[in-house]
Amino acid sequence: MGRARRRSRVRIAVSARSLLLTAAISLNAACAWSETLRVATFNTGLERKGPALLLRDIVRGEDAQIEAVASVLTTIAPDIVALQSFDYDLTGAALSAFSKVLRDVGLDYPYQFAALPNTGMRTDLDMDGNRRRAEARDAQGYGFFSGQGGMAILSKYPIVTDEVQDFSSMLWRDFPGALLPQTAAGPFPSEQAQAIQRLSTTGHWVVPVDVPGLGRVTLMTLHASPPVFDGPEDRNGKRNHDEIVFWQRYLDGSFGPAPDRQFVLLGDFNQDPVDGEGLKNAIRSLISDPRLQDVEPTSTGSAEATGDPFDTADWDDPVPGNMRVDYVFPSSDWRVQEAGVYWPSGPAGVVAQTASRHRLVWVDLAR
Repeated sequence: MGRARRRSRVRIAVSARSLLLTAAISLNAACAWSETLRVATFNTGLERKGPALLLRDIVRGEDAQIEAVASVLTTIAPDIVALQSFDYDLTGAALSAFSKVLRDVGLDYPYQFAALPNTGMRTDLDMDGNRRRAEARDAQGYGFFSGQGGMAILSKYPIVTDEVQDFSSMLWRDFPGALLPQTAAGPFPSEQAQAIQRLSTTGHWVVPVDVPGLGRVTLMTLHASPPVFDGPEDRNGKRNHDEIVFWQRYLDGSFGPAPDRQFVLLGDFNQDPVDGEGLKNAIRSLISDPRLQDVEPTSTGSAEATGDPFDTADWDDPVPGNMRVDYVFPSSDWRVQEAGVYWPSGPAGVVAQTASRHRLVWVDLAR
C-alpha cells in the first residue's frame, strides 16, 4: 500500500481510535490504578566520531543537541526510557554526566543501565564483502570505535542489574531459522565472517525493573540494523528481519523462560510496516502478535509534515523520507492510558528537530 493511499485512511483511523480510547478510559475510571507508568524510547542521535567525545560535549555544557535532547526528555518526563545512539564507555561516565544534566533541570534518574554494544566491536575480517578490513562496517555492528552509538536505560525505579539478560553475543548462524545472506559463491561475505557474525547490530537486552505499586516490569529492547547500505545479497535487510523476529522467538521460550505479563518491548526497530526498504513480514508479524499491543502513537508534527501522523523519524526527502521505526509495545495485560510521539509544531518542534532525526515515543500504562 502506497503512502498516498495510507494517508487517505489516516484521519478517520486516528479519530476512531481516539474515541475508542476515550471511551475505554472512562469505562475503567472507577477501577483504575491511581498512578500510571510512563515508558518511552528515544533514539537520541548522540553518537560522536570518537571515544570520550560525547562525555566532553556533555561536560562542557555548550552543545545545542545535548541541550535539546535534555529538553525533550524533561518535557515528556518518562519514568523509564530506553535510549539509542548514545555512546558507551566502560565506566558509564557519559551516561552519568548526562543523568546529572537531567537532574539539574528537575528530571532525576537514580538508576541507569548500559552494557557493551556490538557497534564498533572489531572483528579483523571483511564483514561487508568489499575486500577491505578494519572499516566501520567490518565491526560486529557499524561503528568507528567500540561503543559508538550504544544503548542505555534510565529509570526512576530500581533496575535489577544482576537479573539482566544480554543476548547480544548470540551468533547469527545460531538463531533458529536465520536468514543468512548467500550468493552464488556461497555464504556472504565468507564462511569465516558468518562463523563470528553476531545477530545483534547493537544489542538485545531483557531488563527487569522493580516499580513500587506494580512489582516487576520487564523491558525488552534493541536497536536494529537499518535494512539498507548493502547489495543484492540483502545482508542488512535479512539481519534487520532476524533481529526483529528474535523477540517473538524469545516470547515463545526459545531462549529460556520469558515473561508472560507486565513487559514492554521497545526500541528503534529501523523498520516501517509500509514504507521504505526491508523485509516487512517481521515487523508486521510483531505488530499483530496477540501478546503485544500496538497502540499506534501519533503526533501533530508528523501529520502536518507528511499527512501521516504515525511516523517517528524524519529522514531526508524524497528517499527515504519520514517513517515509523521507533516502537513501544506493551504486553497485552496492560491498560494503556495514553500514548504519543513527541513531534510538536512551532518552536518546540524546532527543539525536537535539533535533538534528533528520531522522535521520542511514549506510552502511559496502568493495571
